[in-house]
Amino acid sequence: MPDIDLDRARSNMVKQQIQPWEVLDSQVLDALGIVPRERFVPPRYRNLAFADIQVPIGHDQVMMFPTVEGRMLQILAVRPSDMVLEVGTGTGFVTALLARFAKHVYSVDVQGDFLESASERLASLGITNVTLEQGDAANGWDRHAPYDVIVLAGSVSEIPDAFLRSLRHGGRLFAVVGEAPVMEACLVIRTGDDAYAREDVFETVLPPLISATSSQRFSF
Repeated sequence: MPDIDLDRARSNMVKQQIQPWEVLDSQVLDALGIVPRERFVPPRYRNLAFADIQVPIGHDQVMMFPTVEGRMLQILAVRPSDMVLEVGTGTGFVTALLARFAKHVYSVDVQGDFLESASERLASLGITNVTLEQGDAANGWDRHAPYDVIVLAGSVSEIPDAFLRSLRHGGRLFAVVGEAPVMEACLVIRTGDDAYAREDVFETVLPPLISATSSQRFSF
């Protein structure tokens, strides 16, 4: 990205796009202003690194809108003691953001090339509290459960029950639920052994998780 003041461009993204979208948490805003988003964008789209668009990354997947990334981090309120599961590593940008707040992030993706590139990017930034794993986690990944936070980085028609069972009591899950063009970003909190509270927080659209198939679903 020649002749671009990257720090200023990142700061403008935060001030002009993310902050006006009701993202007011100073720690979230700081993270989005510090983590170099341009390093996680595919080279052919690097000039769009700070635009509020869904950047294509291959395999019919995209990076989330920066505004969605900000709102997601704010509503999840990730804590330093939290163990996080991210389903859909993609380029590793959201992984890097989560790692700034959490004790450890387990990030799973079907695509080996995504994981290889993400591993290189995270290592270049000295991020070590992340474990990348390859596999189909679209319907659950209880290998390291229970989790304090679960992030589904692709949309689902309904939230698979396996993810809810993998949450610790008080744990939070973020998912984009529905079918295009009508989808809702939602937050689910586990409030008891078989009790969950769901809040639809805003509308957005996101490609589905790769390999997402029908499975047992929880009725709220």
